[in-house]
Order: sequence, then structure tokens, then C-alpha cells
Amino acid sequence: MRTVCIWRRESDYGRGTEDWIAEYERRTGREVESFDPDTPEGEDICRVYDVVEYPTIMVMNGEGTVMGSWRGKSLPLFDEVSYWASR
Repeated sequence: MRTVCIWRRESDYGRGTEDWIAEYERRTGREVESFDPDTPEGEDICRVYDVVEYPTIMVMNGEGTVMGSWRGKSLPLFDEVSYWASR
């Protein structure tokens, strides 16, 4: 499974998202891939997965199918994301 976060570092939610990613990685030992929607790679991911709200956290299987996603400033619980990431 792959955990991805699409967010802007220089935003009102940037610091909270950065802290969430660091704490999630520390607690679970799983990596979160970060993408800025203003970069070419981030734009591609946003287009493919129809991401229009930031931050967006998605857990995808090896084929790229989204198993779980959370959008907006209210970040998910670590257990919610870990559940999908461990399947």
C-alpha cells in the first residue's frame, strides 16, 4: 500500500499537515509520499484522482486504486489511515 498526501507547505494548514505526516511516520514506520499540487507531478496526481481540496490524504493499493481518502483541514486519525495502509 502507498500513502500519499497532497498539500501546500506555505499555507494556513501547512504546519499542521507537516506535523501530522511526521507523527504518522514515527508511530507507524510507514512513509507518506508528499506532493505539492503546484508542481507538474502534483498536478498529474490531482488530475488523475480528482483532488481539488487540500490537504488530501489517500491510501492506494499497488494498482493505484484508492482504498481510503480524507480531504480538508480536518486530518484523519492515525488508526484510520493505518487500517487501510495495512490491508
